[in-house]
Amino acid sequence: MVLKFVQENSTWGYDRIQGALANGGYHITDTTVGNILKANGIEPAPDRQRSMSWSAFLKAHWDVIAAIDFTTVEVWTKGGLTTFYLLFAMELNTRRVHFVGCATNPKQAWMKQATRELTACGDGFLNGRRFVIMDRDTTFCESFRSLLEDAGVEPVRLPPRSPNLNAYIERFLGSLRSESLDRMILFGENALRNAVREFLPHYHAERNHQGLANELIEPREFTGATEGEIQTRERLGGLLKYYHRSAA
Repeated sequence: MVLKFVQENSTWGYDRIQGALANGGYHITDTTVGNILKANGIEPAPDRQRSMSWSAFLKAHWDVIAAIDFTTVEVWTKGGLTTFYLLFAMELNTRRVHFVGCATNPKQAWMKQATRELTACGDGFLNGRRFVIMDRDTTFCESFRSLLEDAGVEPVRLPPRSPNLNAYIERFLGSLRSESLDRMILFGENALRNAVREFLPHYHAERNHQGLANELIEPREFTGATEGEIQTRERLGGLLKYYHRSAA
């Protein structure tokens, strides 16, 4: 029980653990608690807080963390095959995703404008978020990070070559590519933007997510209905399908 308590509550000290044990009928001294922790190589609370694990950090700040990342797509344009950079942001607790925009060369001015839109009063996607996770891509320049900080959002830069630490948005980007973009030949920026616009409502309201107990992010009024004919909604020429009951 001592190990369970300290693993689930990284800030608890010896006395707090002793008290929690007493609530369950286990009466031992705080010295015994300390000895158990030392025997298992677990540091006292102050040291544990300084070395909080990444998973513990995410759980402790779940409701106020966002993630941001790019993916690239090859698009046929008048100038030939062109690489577009697509920027997305995600609320980790809801998995809701926002398409920030796309550009062939997202320089500093483009990134600064993206930050202003993300943190705009009233409808900015990052409103209410305290942290935003990002990798060390040089596109996330100093001015971009400074504007986030000015809006009260702290950039959390990940160590080099650590995509698993930003796994939630990486998983979304993988789904976007494998389920739509990689299965299409895109002609022009408008076709690319349309594909993204079609995928996002499917992702939010028509695609079940294993990480959310196989539920929809934004279920509709008739989701789960047991009456009515089963119908199919198709997007992107049938690449994306959603099966639902017709409204009564």
